Amino acid sequence: MSAVAQSPEPVRLRLRVTAAAEAAVRFGHPWVFSDSVLAANRPGVSGERAVIYDRKDKFLAIGLYDPDSPIRVRILHTGKPVTLDAAWWQARLAQALARRHGLFEANTTGYRLIHGESDGWPGLVLDRYDTTLVLKLYTAAWLPELANLQALLAAAIPADRLILRLSRNIQSAAGQGFQRHDGQVLAGAIPTGPVIFSENGVRFEADVLRGQKTGFFLDQRENRREVELRAGGRRVLNAFSFSGGFSVYAARGGAVSVTDLDISAHALESAGRNFALNRSHPAVAACRHGTVQADAFEWLAQGGEKFDLIVLDPPSLAKRAAEREGAIRAYERLNAQGISKLERNGILVAGSCSAHVPAADFFDAVRRAAAKSGRPFTELKTALHPADHPAGFKEAEYLKVIYLQMGA
Repeated sequence: MSAVAQSPEPVRLRLRVTAAAEAAVRFGHPWVFSDSVLAANRPGVSGERAVIYDRKDKFLAIGLYDPDSPIRVRILHTGKPVTLDAAWWQARLAQALARRHGLFEANTTGYRLIHGESDGWPGLVLDRYDTTLVLKLYTAAWLPELANLQALLAAAIPADRLILRLSRNIQSAAGQGFQRHDGQVLAGAIPTGPVIFSENGVRFEADVLRGQKTGFFLDQRENRREVELRAGGRRVLNAFSFSGGFSVYAARGGAVSVTDLDISAHALESAGRNFALNRSHPAVAACRHGTVQADAFEWLAQGGEKFDLIVLDPPSLAKRAAEREGAIRAYERLNAQGISKLERNGILVAGSCSAHVPAADFFDAVRRAAAKSGRPFTELKTALHPADHPAGFKEAEYLKVIYLQMGA
């Protein structure tokens, strides 16, 4: 990849930032916000490299500049000056790939190869679904480098196709300035349907062109495996089920029945297809699979059937920091409703993907819900990010799951 996003600039973009931002960057934080920029030697354009100098006029960091984002600079390198030439980019990619080496057996062909800032690629993720790669961009700053980025990936990672996914906030800029669109096939043939991949030997479909995130929630792999180990002989409810990932694992683990609960008919249809993909496994074939299309919050608040294992993994309940306290209360109510539907010795698997709700606060909310039920309970375990989704700074710490077993 080139050292600059466009044709060489006669004057490098130089920034001065607040003392607080300078300290944060020096200690490894990957973002500089717009209100932290004190001065610039000229206006910057999206995608160019901005050099940040400290109060002593010494090089501090270099990063991607995005004039249209509250995150004005996404840091690429901190410390001594470097040249961001092709060799530098190749080494940066090799580091991310080496981090995944040996993590997965041959029966897992779906996982994350680049996890944004935590792998040194701010605002960018790359997922593998068998022989398909899905590149998702969260900042328009990567758009000028897309051709170079595509060549870099092609040289390092064998794949049949590369799909581009774009965050909603940059889709307009991508279309107007670069003729790029969400779901664009950058290399290889256009898929005729969902891409099929394996995870611990379980087969799933991924809608890589239009599905949520990059097509599947790869970050819950280890928790799906944990549910499989605990599902034997149990009746399982998978609330906010999406395409039934937890459900298929539970079935393979020997669940008597699995119910998928989701408001989306499209998601429930995908769950049915994922069950069909795995019917060759005797335990999956023997498991009764049902679906309920409803608002999970409303459905759980009603009486009715009880279950032996319930997975509660809702979408983020706090999109902004200001929503944190309300989200904590909502998590407590939601999990109280789930607990009320658990049979004696039933297991609650409670998850949160809200980055604005710290793990300690979420776990405490679930524990409070359990304590208020008046039932004895045992905390089985807690879990955070899997190894292919590292969390290298505070804002990246979004995933947390707690397992409780409820008594009588």
